[in-house]
Amino acid sequence: MRWRFDPAVAGWAAGLFVLLVLLATVGAGLGWLRSFAGDIIAVVWVYCLLASVVWMRPPMRPLLALVAGLAVEAMQYVCQQTGWQVASPVLRIVLGSTPDLLDVVAYLIGFALACLLERRGAGAPAG
Repeated sequence: MRWRFDPAVAGWAAGLFVLLVLLATVGAGLGWLRSFAGDIIAVVWVYCLLASVVWMRPPMRPLLALVAGLAVEAMQYVCQQTGWQVASPVLRIVLGSTPDLLDVVAYLIGFALACLLERRGAGAPAG
């Protein structure tokens, strides 16, 4: 693992973040499309965040992005089973509150897209 900053990939991460915010706010009425596409984009966004600051051997960054999504889904499941609730409405929007197998499918699609980006050289080490 090597630390470095890639401004081009950071720009993609910023753009995807704006898209996620728009989906969460303006796209609130888009239902299934908002949540499914948002979950796909979220995994690619986490990948871009990682790719903008660190180089790792493939496929570690896409795998870490997938693990982040799966961890959120696992947290949703545990909260549902135990009756825990996230108090902050903003965090409930960001993290979600209902576990769903389709979310896992979306995370896997996001993982596949991140792997394609990884293969195309996004965030490859300089020099």
